[in-house]
Amino acid sequence: MKRARLIYNPSSGKEAGRKRLADILIALEEAGYEASAFATQKKDDATKEAERASDAGFDLIVAAGGDGTVYEVINGMAKKDNRPKLGILPFGTSNDFARALGISKENFQESLDVLKADITQKVDVGKMNQRYFINIAGGGSLTELTYEVPSKLKTVFGQLAYYIKGIEKVAQFKPYQIRANIDGKFIEEEIMLFLVSNTNVVGGFDKLAPFADYTDGMFDVLMLRKCNVAELGRVMSRLINGEHIHDPKVLHYRAKKIDIIPSKNIQINLDGELGGIAPCYFEVLPQHLEVIVNNKYVSPQLDNEKK
Repeated sequence: MKRARLIYNPSSGKEAGRKRLADILIALEEAGYEASAFATQKKDDATKEAERASDAGFDLIVAAGGDGTVYEVINGMAKKDNRPKLGILPFGTSNDFARALGISKENFQESLDVLKADITQKVDVGKMNQRYFINIAGGGSLTELTYEVPSKLKTVFGQLAYYIKGIEKVAQFKPYQIRANIDGKFIEEEIMLFLVSNTNVVGGFDKLAPFADYTDGMFDVLMLRKCNVAELGRVMSRLINGEHIHDPKVLHYRAKKIDIIPSKNIQINLDGELGGIAPCYFEVLPQHLEVIVNNKYVSPQLDNEKK
């Protein structure tokens, strides 16, 4: 019989994972899996358990939580030769990758139905130095918000907490010089931040990286050039409809491999978590994981038969 391991963050979404535990295990049993569960207690627990489940030959790992839980699970699975299928149940403040897969946080039964349908898509994984990410990587002042938003503020205000903190940070933005090799194209620029995106859903916005596709073996790379508050406001206003990529203050590339060397040490954010310090080397691992998706989000170009 096929085996599934549920890895859940018991504190995510007002303890939604813990409260829905029985429902999730029943759904997995109904889908034909012998199901068991593991509750995380501290940082890296999900990574270690995903490693163990991969080594033990589980057929499916389900990550229940926010983007941070998914990030940890990805880092336990991506380096393995044997990689189980991945299912996601979004319970966190930020659920960008789940949204990109068409999995609803608002409708729990719908997300369970997607899990039970067991329709899969092979998706790309990003690698930065020795860490992995599934959605977004970035460096610069704005990307450091994730570490500065207090957990209580996130619990009360959700995604709005990041915007509240962002307003405080705008006046503190400081540019830095970078040298970059983007698929053989060498550039030197003074920038405020850079983003390397695997999907089009970033920070709750559907059009921040409008051409990003997690099945095409390419990153969307965005860099914000040095700008003042008024210019930043203009870029942000164009973000809603995806027109920001045409702004003269925004550099946009499509690439498989990126080397970035900044003039100072900057923290790199991977899927909302601290991923290390630049310099950094990014590469796409094409179709590296098989992920359960909403059937409306299956790419017709790839073989995605139900497993």
